[in-house]
Amino acid sequence: MRRVRIGITVGDPAGIGPEIAEKAVRDAGVLQVCEPVIFAPSSLDGVVVGEESAASGRAAYDTLLVAVEAARRGDVDAIATAPVSKRAFALAGLPWKGHTDLLAHLCGADEVRMLFYAESTERRDFRPGGSRPALCVTLATVHVPLAEVPGLLTVPGVARTITMTADWLRGLGVAAPRVALAGLNPHAGEQGLLGGEDEAVLRPAVAAARAEGVDASGPWPGDTVFVRAVRGEFDAVVACYHDQGLIPVKLLAFGEAVNVTIGLPIIRTSVDHGTAFDIAGRGIADPASLITAIRLAARLAEQRH
Repeated sequence: MRRVRIGITVGDPAGIGPEIAEKAVRDAGVLQVCEPVIFAPSSLDGVVVGEESAASGRAAYDTLLVAVEAARRGDVDAIATAPVSKRAFALAGLPWKGHTDLLAHLCGADEVRMLFYAESTERRDFRPGGSRPALCVTLATVHVPLAEVPGLLTVPGVARTITMTADWLRGLGVAAPRVALAGLNPHAGEQGLLGGEDEAVLRPAVAAARAEGVDASGPWPGDTVFVRAVRGEFDAVVACYHDQGLIPVKLLAFGEAVNVTIGLPIIRTSVDHGTAFDIAGRGIADPASLITAIRLAARLAEQRH
């Protein structure tokens, strides 16, 4: 059987994407698990390294279109993406805020979620006698102002986030996923004393997910649930808002975690960092997150096959 083919987009060509993509496709660990295929802009007219612009945003967009079509045709088994710039997209007149909503549009996917996965690492030993397990976090809301989060949390929406997370873990090979829901308010609301959303929305959402056969629990206080996950009590945590989920991920595994879009008909992974225009073109960008993203994409593709 042939090795899986993973398409790698260079992201915004004015950022570090081209550099980390070139480094990643030469990595021995990548070449061991897949056949990498780079997707890069056909033209760099108007692109200046280190400067976000309409030209760089359009180039990143056009490149992603080609990669997605290749994935949907089956020419590649998955795609791993280098970072794009939200501001460059806006300068190019594109209505999408980044990869996630654009991919949902291109694939006609009604429901997608942003999931972050950090592999186990021997360098960070948080349990006596062993390395920590992988940390997996899904976001119930993404790039929205914090003040809008409570109004965006609904029982069906949170329940769906939990079930989608469990489905993705099964695709990774976890037979009986355990998914914890982080509370919105301090101490998960203290039974309504510190806010009513945890009792009115989050607890019923957990019950709805359990009715769908998911081993779901919570809402648990946000200041301890990630510690419990790291220690192996849960396979994933659903966070209510962006920073609640991303702070623990980046604290424990910055530069090594993988951003995964779940709910798409294709497999898509990405880095956990931005375009880093300030160091673009200097040859010092670290490809570790993209390497991990490619390897995870290959693993998911093999599981799907």
